Amino acid sequence: MGIEPYFDEPFYVGFDVGGYELGLLPTASPEEGAITCWGVADADAGLAHLLEHGAVPHTPVADVGEGIRTAAAVAPNGSIIGVIQNPHFTVR
Repeated sequence: MGIEPYFDEPFYVGFDVGGYELGLLPTASPEEGAITCWGVADADAGLAHLLEHGAVPHTPVADVGEGIRTAAAVAPNGSIIGVIQNPHFTVR
């Protein structure tokens, strides 16, 4: 796409694509499929919301650097839903 990442670490590569986050997880398991991440103001609250609505924990809230915090849960249909609290982006 001709866009350089704004964040590039072995565990996460983040791109700003037209004001939206495109994140790559180089160490992710291909068997799990894609993880859709929603931008949230608070990763703890975002994960709690998913769990309150029937999801089960996948990865706990973690600080991945530069103020970015992520977490994920498995929805009842088996898809993995992530949340990302990123101070570099405005939550829409």
